[in-house]
Amino acid sequence: MTWHVAEEDLRAYARGELTVPLLWSADTHLAACAECRGLLADVTDPVALDAAWERLDAELDAPRTGWFESLLTRLGIADHTARLLAATPVLRRSWLAAVVFLLLATVGAVHTTESPTLFLALAPLLPLVGVALSYGPALDPTYEMSVVAPTHGFRLLMIRTLAVLVAGLGLNGLATVALPGYGLRALAWLLPALALTATGLALTPRLGPVLAPSLVGGAWIAVLLAAQAAQQTNTDALAPFTATGQGVAGAVAALGAGLLFLLRDRFDLFSGSAE
Repeated sequence: MTWHVAEEDLRAYARGELTVPLLWSADTHLAACAECRGLLADVTDPVALDAAWERLDAELDAPRTGWFESLLTRLGIADHTARLLAATPVLRRSWLAAVVFLLLATVGAVHTTESPTLFLALAPLLPLVGVALSYGPALDPTYEMSVVAPTHGFRLLMIRTLAVLVAGLGLNGLATVALPGYGLRALAWLLPALALTATGLALTPRLGPVLAPSLVGGAWIAVLLAAQAAQQTNTDALAPFTATGQGVAGAVAALGAGLLFLLRDRFDLFSGSAE
């Protein structure tokens, strides 16, 4: 080989300052010339080289960002918060697809029976189940990583709860749009949904992430069955969906939210067990 890269060009190459077309020529030549590679090693700053290797290792080891996490960061959400939201189990496509299918089936049943009762009974349970599935070692596959994250336990719970509520209530709202004939009555699921979710969360430090929502969901079903048994005619609205029932649901939601705030420090000690 009769041509070699000049030492001055090699120094510029090592500093990242060599421009094209000399850069292209140097790259091609260094791939085939051991003598120039040896000279490049001699003129390269070892400190800068170590720093470059560290940057490369960091880039290779950094986890790949998914589309959802990238969208959150572009919306201004902090990187660590976006990572916690992206790791929320119930925001995965399988869960969302199951919820969409269930809501579509329920809306179809409402159009068949000409009564929104089934939809109003089911819709409040979906956010409750979603929140339960997003927190605790029994149901959350990322629980260990969440525990060691430098985040207050209550804050982590609220981040994931808000994400689940936005997704769940949003899907419920879209399903409600498919029931235009019932007007505001089709929105009677909203306050019960907030009441069930707040109550389930408030009971979680004491009963655990499985038993608490299970008892709250069971209580909701029992209330519906009792209301149906006390229903005088088939055209009457069930008690939870009347004005009085909505007022009670709002009061329960406010009480549950207040109790949850008072118990917020217990989530740092919460082990996630159901004992």
